[in-house]
Amino acid sequence: MKYNLYRITVLCLSVLFLACGNDSREVRIVEDFNFDWQFKLGDYPEAKTTAFKTDDWRTLNLPHDWSIEGEFSKEHPAKPEGGALPTGVAWYRKPFTLPEDFKNKSISIEFDGVYRKSEVWINGHYLGIRPNGYIAFAYELSEFLKFGEQENIIAVKVDNSEQPNSRWYSGSGIYRNVRLVTTEKLHVAHWGTYVFTPEVSKDNGKIKLEVTVKNDAAKAKHYSVETLVLDANNLEVAAVTTQADVTAKAKNKTMQTIQVFNPILWDVKTPYLYTLQTNIYEGETLVDNYKTPLGFRFFEFDAQNGFSLNGEPTKIHGVCLHHDNGALGAVANRAAIKRKLQIMKDMGVNAIRVSHNPSSVELLELCDEMGFIVQVEAFDVWKKKKLKADYNMYWDDWYKQDLQDFVKRDRNYPSVFMWSIGNEIREQFDSTGIAMTKDLVKIVKALDKTRPVTCALTENIPEKNFIYQSGALDLLGFNYKHEDYGTFPENFKGQKIIASESVSALETRGHYDAISSEIKFWPPAHNEPFDGNDDYTVSAYDNVAAYWGTTHEENWKTVKKLDYIAGTFIWTGFDYLGEPIPYPYPARSSYFGIVDLAGLPKDIYYMYQSEWSDKNVLHVLPHWNWNAGEKVDVWAYYNNADEVELFVNGTSQGVKSKQGEDLHVSWNVPFEAGTLKVVSRKNGEVVLEKEIHTAGAASTIELEANTLKIKNDNYDLVYVTVNVQDNQGNLVPNADNDIHFEVSGGGKLVGVDNGYQASLESFKSNQRKAYNGKCIAIIQSNGNAETIQINATSKGLKSASIQIKVEQ
Repeated sequence: MKYNLYRITVLCLSVLFLACGNDSREVRIVEDFNFDWQFKLGDYPEAKTTAFKTDDWRTLNLPHDWSIEGEFSKEHPAKPEGGALPTGVAWYRKPFTLPEDFKNKSISIEFDGVYRKSEVWINGHYLGIRPNGYIAFAYELSEFLKFGEQENIIAVKVDNSEQPNSRWYSGSGIYRNVRLVTTEKLHVAHWGTYVFTPEVSKDNGKIKLEVTVKNDAAKAKHYSVETLVLDANNLEVAAVTTQADVTAKAKNKTMQTIQVFNPILWDVKTPYLYTLQTNIYEGETLVDNYKTPLGFRFFEFDAQNGFSLNGEPTKIHGVCLHHDNGALGAVANRAAIKRKLQIMKDMGVNAIRVSHNPSSVELLELCDEMGFIVQVEAFDVWKKKKLKADYNMYWDDWYKQDLQDFVKRDRNYPSVFMWSIGNEIREQFDSTGIAMTKDLVKIVKALDKTRPVTCALTENIPEKNFIYQSGALDLLGFNYKHEDYGTFPENFKGQKIIASESVSALETRGHYDAISSEIKFWPPAHNEPFDGNDDYTVSAYDNVAAYWGTTHEENWKTVKKLDYIAGTFIWTGFDYLGEPIPYPYPARSSYFGIVDLAGLPKDIYYMYQSEWSDKNVLHVLPHWNWNAGEKVDVWAYYNNADEVELFVNGTSQGVKSKQGEDLHVSWNVPFEAGTLKVVSRKNGEVVLEKEIHTAGAASTIELEANTLKIKNDNYDLVYVTVNVQDNQGNLVPNADNDIHFEVSGGGKLVGVDNGYQASLESFKSNQRKAYNGKCIAIIQSNGNAETIQINATSKGLKSASIQIKVEQ
């Protein structure tokens, strides 16, 4: 009976206020503000003034990272750990005009991220500073603006000169998106909605929505808040309307409750999304509309049974990801992030740890859409520094606002399941960690109580870990030391536990050292010498790790069998710029990734795919170009089969099956030029076959595009992979030919890479050496509707071309 009365009330109110589900007008104007900025490297204090001349400045579009455009040098202040690329100070300016009828509007500018220490002026008026390079922020502009034909100037100083300030590559500049938002004086505030679902089942979804309305007018307002629940087809499934009042120049919060019956649940395989459309009415006039993502899901972390999603036991198969996008640098490009996530999804990944800072909006939107569980992370340091110029310099003044803004921005994304307040924080080791942890958790809980708060810890002896001793964490995250996981139920009784960071194995794609059976640690301890390779490579057999970590297989064998470990986040899904352990310069990017910096999978990718996905997998390594008679370790990753048989030129080398906890099978065979073939079988029936042929001399170029059509929007990307082949179409595994690219029509070349961690070639060149037979070119839409033509040439090789359709 209560349900019937409730539904009638909701329907009546909806009809009263224009049956607002039919009102699809967009009254909130959100303008893409990325185009036609002026930029110059260096410090120009007068650039904040409107009269400053920028005749010799460069015009570009955002997002922009100036560091990635520079040359590598170990002398750069950011050091090889920071990517060995230049930093410094630079300025951005943008002239723009506004219509005369915008005079009575509220206008603000939103920055998704500026690295680092940004200061902003509008028409010479100072708006503020944000030292943290990863936090999104906004400024009100209205009182300083000009209208009609009068020009406005927004100026941004970016100061990334205090170095070193990051343990990995940060990038420099306005590297995330910028928007200009225009509303009526009465409108939903910035990050002004908060949605949560206190009751969810397959039969019922209860929604709680908090709406903060801002009144910039000089008089009080009476208004109505109507919220529609729209399904994935944009059809209304529920609605509610609330009336409220707000005084002049003030904010007011309204709480709404909405019921959705038989909701489609969001999960990692079917990430079904709803949308809340909140309409603000002043009388019968629609004055604002604001959209909030919504996903119905319920989950639990349990001290004995790990993690469950929507009542189903689910192991978290996670990877850690840094924010850079390889050859694009720190630029937050949606297509680049989607490609990265799709490669992970195809591997069987169901979770992302955003390490070690707030992510781009695009990553969270894509995780919502593609079905990833996300652990978002606020800080890599608190008050105790890790580097001379890191965030510790600004902690006291900024941590509270930065943490609040972090939670406010991210709390509505259904993919976000965990708040991490820090990574390997040094306050673990002294009593200051107790009070600081309580303080940070309190800040988070004041804004969102629906998700557990965690912290990535390194100390797993309880009496030595003061963050743990605070008792404030809902979920304990532990980094590395997989060999100690068996002690956790005794040492941390009743605690919910996740492996927040694990592995730190090292590989270079396509490179193989002779011995694969011996596990090595490079370096064996901090700053200790080790017997590495002269060419700064690490074998792609899974047998080398940093001293604090382990191999991929050893970690997964441990996590797999322990139900109380909710899951694991591998360090890392992709190689990233900076932190080039174990080597010194010229190494300038990491070796930790399951996929290299160019987005090309290393062999270990297929171990995870065989364990984490339902796909039939059979992968054999290494290549088959060796010296005659040389003994070679041959590995095979497989699943959904009982056995694998290896053949060399048709002669069987034996049938192997995984025994016990094995995750691969292997043979040691003398090299004989010709064909290496593996066959997997189940119940005697062939599941898959794979062949590798001895390659001859490099003869031709093959081009593979990840898509054959892109949008004509100045953002969309196509990634083209170059394969250097012999005249039989075999990949030449040691080819290092210099590949030249020409791009015409509706695209421009924006990046090249080959995944080699010690390459000092520019990412912004029109050429790239192949590494172990491969390299990539990244082409971006340029606003021209013509078909894109991509030509690849190399001396002595047959050239190749490919066309990409540009769609409006």
